[in-house]
Amino acid sequence: MTVYAETSAVLRWLFGESDGEAIRSTLMAASKVVCSRLTLIETRRVVRRAERAARISAAQGADVLAVFAQALSTWAILELSSDVARRAEEAFPHEPVRTLDAIHLASALFLRQSFPDLVVITADERVRTNAAQLGLPTPGAREQR
Repeated sequence: MTVYAETSAVLRWLFGESDGEAIRSTLMAASKVVCSRLTLIETRRVVRRAERAARISAAQGADVLAVFAQALSTWAILELSSDVARRAEEAFPHEPVRTLDAIHLASALFLRQSFPDLVVITADERVRTNAAQLGLPTPGAREQR
């Protein structure tokens, strides 16, 4: 199974939040993990904001980023491209879709061309709903509200 790691799920795992262990297990069980460059940007920005807001210490932030870097060393990263951007501009089955979510969904659709067994792991219900309606399985984490 090839897993597309969407940012909300990655953050749940890295910060040990609800469903974090299930997400880690899914990532570990995958034959391949893929993500968008956007996942790297968003994850690192969230860690920096958490440090700045004193929700975590600089040492904790460094630890989180080290774990993330270790995982990334085995993941495939899809760079942002004009093909992905064009698809992100189009409509999705369940609107409204936020801009960054549209980029994740478009990235997953693009990657499915190379990885027909692709599943999307996400903790965001909007991404989950759209992915499912686009024919992308979404096992694992569920958004907690």
